[in-house]
Amino acid sequence: MSGNIDDYIQKGIYGPKETKPDERRKFLGTTREQIVIVLTQEQVREKGIYSQVEDAIKENRKALLLLNGNIHYKVLLKYTKIASKYNVPYRYVTNKNHTTEIGLVLKHDYAVNKDEIFVKKEVVAEEPQQSNNKGLLSKLARLFKTDS
Repeated sequence: MSGNIDDYIQKGIYGPKETKPDERRKFLGTTREQIVIVLTQEQVREKGIYSQVEDAIKENRKALLLLNGNIHYKVLLKYTKIASKYNVPYRYVTNKNHTTEIGLVLKHDYAVNKDEIFVKKEVVAEEPQQSNNKGLLSKLARLFKTDS
């Protein structure tokens, strides 16, 4: 019986016990099993938007978009506009006691258990640059080309 009283007092002092506290700190207050898609802060700060996030918001209209409150709201505006477009609620989450690399989370109130929640940054292969000498020589060759 004293165990119940101790639990009651602890709950009153510290609040209810939280499952997976490290996971919740990392993922803006939620657990991995509830997440549809995640972007890092670096990805959120990039120009443009990730189409995968817009697609996920469009397909999960009963979800909640969590945004890292440590990122300036002007940077987050592009994603809040998408959430508003599809009537998906969003919330800014700020934890002054813990930092996370996560910038955006789309989540449900129940477990969805997706295998891959992180959006991979697409690497676009650049074409090799031609040497300026070769370009200059080909231009000169065209200039002095004689028609026979």
